Amino acid sequence: MAVAGESLSPQASDGSDRTSLVVKAAVVQQKGAPFVFEDLELDTRLRPDEVLVKVVAAGVCQTDVHVRDQALPVPLPAVLGHEGAGIVERVGDAVTTVAPGDHVVMSYQSCGHCRPCLSGNPAYCAVSFPANFGGSRLDGTNALHRSESAGGEEIHGHFFGQSSFATHSLATERNVVKVDPDVPLELLAPLGCGLQTGAGAILNSLKVPAGASVVVMGTGTVGLAAVMAAKVAGASPIIAVDIVAERLELAAELGATHTVNVKEEDVAARIAEITDGGADYVLEITARPEMLTLAVDALAPLGTAALIGGAPAGARAEVDMNALLGGRKVRGVAQGDSIPQLFVPQLIDLYKAGRFPFDRLVTPYAFDQINEAVADTRAGAVIKPVLRVGA
Repeated sequence: MAVAGESLSPQASDGSDRTSLVVKAAVVQQKGAPFVFEDLELDTRLRPDEVLVKVVAAGVCQTDVHVRDQALPVPLPAVLGHEGAGIVERVGDAVTTVAPGDHVVMSYQSCGHCRPCLSGNPAYCAVSFPANFGGSRLDGTNALHRSESAGGEEIHGHFFGQSSFATHSLATERNVVKVDPDVPLELLAPLGCGLQTGAGAILNSLKVPAGASVVVMGTGTVGLAAVMAAKVAGASPIIAVDIVAERLELAAELGATHTVNVKEEDVAARIAEITDGGADYVLEITARPEMLTLAVDALAPLGTAALIGGAPAGARAEVDMNALLGGRKVRGVAQGDSIPQLFVPQLIDLYKAGRFPFDRLVTPYAFDQINEAVADTRAGAVIKPVLRVGA
C-alpha cells in the first residue's frame, strides 16, 4: 500500500487526463460561522496512492462542530467531514485494494511508515494530528481551491484524509475501506469514525471478555456503539450513564442491562451496588474531567478506565492515586484501535446478523440541511445525522 505524500501521477488508472473537477462543498469560512456552500475546484491529478470518491453520504460528528468553533485548530477556510461514504471514480496507479465502481467507507488518515503504523496501530500514528487536522496533505499541498474567477484562493482540505462535506473527495488507499454494495452507503458512512470508535473500544482496545461488567458514560453515537458491542462481547452487567432519559431508554433497548441518570442518582454508589463493589471496565466518553475522576472511582480492583472523548487542550482530571495501587488502570483510546479495512467489514457483518443495529442511531438530512443537522446535533435532538450528499 502506498504512503501519503508521494509525487503526482500524470494519469489515472482509467486513462482520464482531466486535471480538475468542480465540486459542491460546505465551507467553514471563519470561527463559529455557518457552513456556506461553494463551487470549488478539486485538483484530480492523482498521486499514486490517492483515490477519487464520489461522495454519497457523510455523517456529522461533534468533531466537525468543534473544528468549526476552533476548539481544534484546523486552519480556515476549510472543508470538513470525516465520516464519508461513496463510490470510487478513479484511483492512482499504485492503488490495488479498490477500483472504480467500488463502494467505500472513508476513515481516518495515517502515514503507514511510523512505528505505531508498522506495528498495526495506525490510530496512534506519529503524525496523526497533522494527517487528520492539518488542513492539507502531509507535504503541505492542497487539492481544493476557489476558481480563478473567484480569486483562486486555496481552501484547506484533506480533513481526516477526506473532507467529505463535498460532492467528491480525494482520499488515499490507507483510509478507504471497500464495503458490501448491498448495504446503503447512507447507513454505512458513520462507521468510519464514531461507530468504530465506540465498538472498537470494547472489542479491540479493551477486549472485554464475556461476563465482565462494563459502564459506559455518555450515550451518544460512540457510547451507544459501545453498549451494542458490549452486548456482542457478552458483558454483564452493562451500565449506561447519562443525563438524558430518552438516550438511556434507547441504551436499554440496545443492550444496557441497567441505566443511571446522573441528575437523579449517586452514580458511584449505584455502580457499586449493581457491580457488587466496582466495574471491570468504565468507558468515559463525555470528556469532562470530573467524569474521568468518577470513572476511576467506579472501578473494581484491576479494572480499567478508558478515556475516549476528546477534552479541550490542557484539561486535567484528578485521580485518587491510592486507587491505582489496587491495580486500576487508565488508558486513552483513539478510533477504537481500529484497522478500518479489517474492523469496518466486521461491524457490517454484525449489523447484517442483527447484532449491531446501528441504523437506529441514524437520522438522514439533505446535504443543503447541513447547518440544521449541526444545530440538531448540538441540541441533542438527534444522535447521528447523516447528510445525503449525492445519490
